[in-house]
Amino acid sequence: MNTEAILAANLLPLIIYFGAILFITAVMLGGAYFLGQRHRAKAADEPFESGVVSTGDVHIRFSVHFYLLAIFFVIFDMETVFLFAWSVALKESGWFGFIEALIFIGILIATLIYLGAIGALDWRTRRQRIDTSQNSR
Repeated sequence: MNTEAILAANLLPLIIYFGAILFITAVMLGGAYFLGQRHRAKAADEPFESGVVSTGDVHIRFSVHFYLLAIFFVIFDMETVFLFAWSVALKESGWFGFIEALIFIGILIATLIYLGAIGALDWRTRRQRIDTSQNSR
């Protein structure tokens, strides 16, 4: 067999798969169009509201502490991804990999202790901290 026939034989499943995806997408979109509700409410064209009349101000202010905690969560969440990858390769890495993971976890725990010590995980404002320290006396 020549290489063009082999290439065509290898590409045929990919072409069929691509065609099936296009067909399924067309059926889903077409079904939603023909079977979906048709209504024109006054608030239906407002963005992000989906026909629900909006109330209140859209610009809600969040505390900086919320963003700091969210950043800490994302950082420590990424560390768990590394630990999951390590746990999958535990047999291949052996004791050396186990010790490396323990060092990594130790650094994470030290970081959490440091963040707690400097007050980065404390949600209270400065005024709330002053009020609680005066009430405890």
